[in-house]
Amino acid sequence: MKVRIGIDVGGTFTDAVVIDNETYELVGQLKVPTTHDAAEGVAAGIVQALHGVMDRYGIKPEDVTFIAHGTTQATNALLEGDVVQVGVLGMGSGLEGMKAKSDTVVGRLELAPGRFLDTVHRFVDGPDKAPGAVAELKADGAQVIVAAAPYSVDDASAEEAAMAAARSGGLPAVGTFEISKLYGLKIRTRTAVVNASILPKMVEAASMTDSSVKKAGISAPLMIMRCDGGVMSTAEVAQRPILTMLSGPAAGVAGALMYEKISNGLFLEVGGTSTDISAVVNGRVMVDYAEVGGHKTYVNSLDVRTVGLAGGSMVRFDGRQLVDVGPRSAHIAGLHYAVYSDPAELASLRLVTFQPKTKDPADYLAVENPAGKRFALTVACAANVLGLVTPDDYAYGNVEAARLGLAPLAEALGCSVEEAAERVMVLASAKNVGTVKALIADYKLDPEQTVLVGGGGGSAAVVPHLAKTLGMKHRIARNARVISPIGVALAMVRDVVERTVPNPTQDDILAIRREAEQSVIRAGADPATVEVHVEIDAQRNILRAIGVGATALRTRQRGVELSAEARLGLAAESMRVSADAVSFVAGTDMLDIFATVVETRKFFGLMKSRRTPMRVVDHEGVIRLQVPGGSVAVTTAGALTTDVKRLLEERSRYGDAGIEMPNTFVLCGGRIVDLSGLLAPEQVASLAAAELGGMPADEPVAILLGDRTA
Repeated sequence: MKVRIGIDVGGTFTDAVVIDNETYELVGQLKVPTTHDAAEGVAAGIVQALHGVMDRYGIKPEDVTFIAHGTTQATNALLEGDVVQVGVLGMGSGLEGMKAKSDTVVGRLELAPGRFLDTVHRFVDGPDKAPGAVAELKADGAQVIVAAAPYSVDDASAEEAAMAAARSGGLPAVGTFEISKLYGLKIRTRTAVVNASILPKMVEAASMTDSSVKKAGISAPLMIMRCDGGVMSTAEVAQRPILTMLSGPAAGVAGALMYEKISNGLFLEVGGTSTDISAVVNGRVMVDYAEVGGHKTYVNSLDVRTVGLAGGSMVRFDGRQLVDVGPRSAHIAGLHYAVYSDPAELASLRLVTFQPKTKDPADYLAVENPAGKRFALTVACAANVLGLVTPDDYAYGNVEAARLGLAPLAEALGCSVEEAAERVMVLASAKNVGTVKALIADYKLDPEQTVLVGGGGGSAAVVPHLAKTLGMKHRIARNARVISPIGVALAMVRDVVERTVPNPTQDDILAIRREAEQSVIRAGADPATVEVHVEIDAQRNILRAIGVGATALRTRQRGVELSAEARLGLAAESMRVSADAVSFVAGTDMLDIFATVVETRKFFGLMKSRRTPMRVVDHEGVIRLQVPGGSVAVTTAGALTTDVKRLLEERSRYGDAGIEMPNTFVLCGGRIVDLSGLLAPEQVASLAAAELGGMPADEPVAILLGDRTA
């Protein structure tokens, strides 16, 4: 059996999982303490987890086809200020040089309250003077050099010369062009400085882990989790370690995408103290530019929103009524959960309020037995009492113990234990509601068609009640407790290339697509698996290409193929109509397109509007795409370019703001190529041809046009 190994480093434990490479089923798992205090840092725990899980499940080195780990090292280094001093070597001449001199001065960056990154700066009017400037920066205490020059994204020669001078002087070096291809020297330099500050430590840890993997006899290259949900090679970490920042939350989303195959949804990774919430739209995780200490960077990171509420969040009580739940958790307070305790210890309890940590409010609630032992009343206690947590869930505990723990609170509130538990859950859900609604609004999701997917050990204690509160669908991910290391094990190689390009031409679009494609191939992706999505941000003049690929060609589907009738039923359920109202419209050998017709009356019944919601369902029964209204045309790979251009010209609208085109998706085989967000029919046609290049001319292809105003 060939397997994939994923390792996720958490604050307390490091989890490792073994996944069957063909079925993607969980073979086994192992948990070891995270080795923050070891001389090798968290790398020691990663190696322990790797050897431990291989020994426990009899995994031979030659059976490992993929191995990757997520790491908190970059995030922790920045939060704790465990960084090196960076020397910034700015370059430029003339009037342009005067601005560059100012833009490359970074000064002292506050990374977190009381934690700083110090920089020293020199400016020269040409790379020929770089060796002397590097020597001065080294004398000032710089341990790594950032080379920064105007327009290096177009011509990197000046930065490359300065980097060579730094390396000749014995210092590692980074060029701003290596971090981002966007204009904006000030932000590009700041991003490069943050990246450089963690470079030595991250390279040391990555090299140590990589060496251990090779010593174990594993030939598969070690991959590292990125903050946008993909993985990259150790060689890439040595250049852009900043991309591993926030890789923990990204791992959970990667697991949800690959293991649960979410189409449109919100993923909530729930631990004991906090919940990380992120959005998935049409099967793609949503990303945004990350900030470090409130400073904007050019790093594309998962758009994750953290709420201080989770399974271990403790109840707060003012003597008369509940006032809040959390943010302090039982784990941080050092208390046992009532729900996970022996009922024999929970007799004759009395309520006590206390202050868990300095500066915390003194109204956190616990129960105390006659022996003086205290137990926390938490969200998990309330959820177990209400039956929201099932015996199969990791958050399941002793319901009798939970009831005994909540009984004194119920008496103080003058209600039943169930009502007291419900009041706790109402407060808990309220803390997540605002964030969920904000993500739905930001990404224009339809709440009726958006599913809440729970991951993490505390997910069953939080997600079901939140879904009930919002009137939304939900499910708990399989193996939710280890969804993050599963995400690491199943992650795809990913890279993002961005350029500042006003009014991009077809050649610009094809060029950036090729660049992204080659980037993920260099990072370890099998060329046969690479897909590239191109976006145009017309407001900011940004052309963006997102390349994704697998490290090995996947030739098998994971699940059992459903019947056509069953797939139609799933589409009908998703659209909330009866099966007889849904029709099969078109499809490929792996994908079906289903549609229904919805009529609504507006203005007191004087006008009818009509739209055609659609669902794309794969043969395993996973809804891969949801379109609120649209139309479908069937063609072939050979005629695609002509047909898609014609259809867009026919169905686009022209106004004062320019052309407004339908969102365009091309279906071929098992692929859904998203061509939305481009600015002209010619661009869509050109990119479609590039995406399906090399396919037989008679290969069936479906074009789905989604109405943007539906």
